[in-house]
Amino acid sequence: MRSYLLRKKQGQTKAAIEYELLSNNPYTFTQEELLFEVHARHKLVSEKVHSEARITFFQKPQPCFRSSMLPKKYGWGIHFNNEGKGALVPMESQEYQDFITGKNKGTKLLKAMRNKRESK
Repeated sequence: MRSYLLRKKQGQTKAAIEYELLSNNPYTFTQEELLFEVHARHKLVSEKVHSEARITFFQKPQPCFRSSMLPKKYGWGIHFNNEGKGALVPMESQEYQDFITGKNKGTKLLKAMRNKRESK
């Protein structure tokens, strides 16, 4: 079972928490698990109210991981396997290039969401 001892580092952003979780635990978290874990660590949710906070968190619609700053701003790829568990893919890697060029058959490529609408 994962440890939920939450220590917020000085000035740690959601993107930093996402990076830490995905880089240290590849293919461990589903999108939903990751979204909540980032929220819990960012808001310092205590272990005692963790399950209650999870229910409250998912009562409102949550954005998908395409809105994360990791792919939008920092250029990371995020690959989800057949079980729906994710891992970071560095932009410079051959694996990332294989996803972009379509060499990895059966993988659906989704672009990160834009920050603003395109001006006309």
